[in-house]
Order: sequence, then structure tokens, then C-alpha cells
Amino acid sequence: MREGWLSLDPLVVALVLTMAVLTYLTKVGGLWVLSRLEVSDRLEAGLSVLPGAIVVAILGPELASGGPAEWAAGAVVLALAWRTESILLALCGGILAVVAFRGLV
Repeated sequence: MREGWLSLDPLVVALVLTMAVLTYLTKVGGLWVLSRLEVSDRLEAGLSVLPGAIVVAILGPELASGGPAEWAAGAVVLALAWRTESILLALCGGILAVVAFRGLV
């Protein structure tokens, strides 16, 4: 078999699998803890906006340092999020938009 893009480093594979398991356990553990606590309306409201806040915290600096293609893709994301009310659909549309706009610019 030829060396190159198909070879996988066992350490990298182990690290990726470990991160996947830890991510899953974090989510399940959080849900388990929340199922045993009485959640106030204020906490529930905070948890409901958390996914959007995380997305903004991750993508905000990229958008701020980006160029015209990134700003145009950001506008596409805003329009999709407003129209569909789906963060996932808006992010997927934004990825496609930034790839397309970078190809044009």
C-alpha cells in the first residue's frame, strides 16, 4: 500500500476518538445533572440561547477580521437565520456562501 494521504497516525486517531467520547460524556452528563435539578425560568432562558451565543463567540472574530467574501457570507447567514429560524441551516448556508464568494473574489 502506498504511503501518503491514506496513512493514519494511531496517536491522532486515538486523540480524535477520545475527544469524541469526552464530548458525548459531557453532553450526557450535563443532561443527567439538569434532569435532577429544578431549573428556573431564568436558567432555562439562558440555556436556550447558549448555542447561538457559542456560534457568535467562535465566528465573530473571524467575521471581524474577514474581507468582503466573509461579510457577504455573514449577510447570507443572517438572512437564512431570520427566515428559517434554524442555526444549523444558516451555518450550512454560510459555509456554502463563503466558499462561493471566495471563488468570485
